[in-house]
Amino acid sequence: MKIRQNLYIDRELSDALEALAAGPRGNKSHLVNDALKDWLARRGTKEIDDLLKVRLDRLTRELAGARRDIDVLLESLSLFVRYQLMVTAPLPEADAAARAIGRDRFEAFVSQVGRHIAGGTRTLAPIDPAGGAS
Repeated sequence: MKIRQNLYIDRELSDALEALAAGPRGNKSHLVNDALKDWLARRGTKEIDDLLKVRLDRLTRELAGARRDIDVLLESLSLFVRYQLMVTAPLPEADAAARAIGRDRFEAFVSQVGRHIAGGTRTLAPIDPAGGAS
């Protein structure tokens, strides 16, 4: 059901509405109805955006912190590996026993990492901002 409304609008808007209605888009009532419907829908969207903004800002900060932590971990690991490779003498090719021990240690290391990841445990506890480990 349509309800008749008597509205007053500025002359510029009236002229623009008249020009649009003269084109293939339809009559003035249809144009004003669609424009008002879109405006009201955007107003509701703005309220939702305002509600989600705080959460999105918090998630953005947390993501930036996680990205920073990953950068620190990767840099620490790369410095450790570089140092280890510089100070450790290479094994002689003929020392098969030492190479076998190295392979066994590496496999044990990979297994332990897998267990920690699967179990959700961490070797280093997160640092509590109050100063202690949590």
